[in-house]
Amino acid sequence: MIDSKEASAALADIDDIVQRVKQSQLYELASHAAVWWGVLVFAGNLATWLWPVYAVYAWVAVDVVGVVGMVVLRLVNPPRHSHGRGFDIRLLLLFLLFFAFGYLCTNVLGHFGPRQLGTFWPLYFMLFYSLAGLWFGYAFIAIGLGISALTLIGYFYIGEAFPLWMAFVNGAGLILGGFWMRRI
Repeated sequence: MIDSKEASAALADIDDIVQRVKQSQLYELASHAAVWWGVLVFAGNLATWLWPVYAVYAWVAVDVVGVVGMVVLRLVNPPRHSHGRGFDIRLLLLFLLFFAFGYLCTNVLGHFGPRQLGTFWPLYFMLFYSLAGLWFGYAFIAIGLGISALTLIGYFYIGEAFPLWMAFVNGAGLILGGFWMRRI
């Protein structure tokens, strides 16, 4: 027989393992999402740098393809606790609210130019990455703050090549962050 101290220690060990498994599953899903968005954001920034006239179309395509990809990712990797429930519409509502608020800020309240838009959206996305890190792990905070800092450096110090800078900072940063999360 084990005494109550040993039982408590064993239960604490089991709880620790359960928490690590949950975090690793979350990091796995988040890493796929980060790589997906990173590739799209890299392409969007590269298109903006090469063909600035078509940037608005490129970013609409990036956003639509990105959201569709996230829906597919969620359908392929349903939450383990869903007990067979279908697709959760809240994911689409989350993206709708996210983009609606961003559009309100950039096009209704403020009339941002291309450089300001190229700075606002990464900072806005990384705000939520950093906030997620408060609950889900420090990797989110590191990725969010790192990309935010480099975005601001680019905004203030990089000239005409700012979209190219952002392709590597935001796009490649998300890709690298996604691969890093797989290793944690």
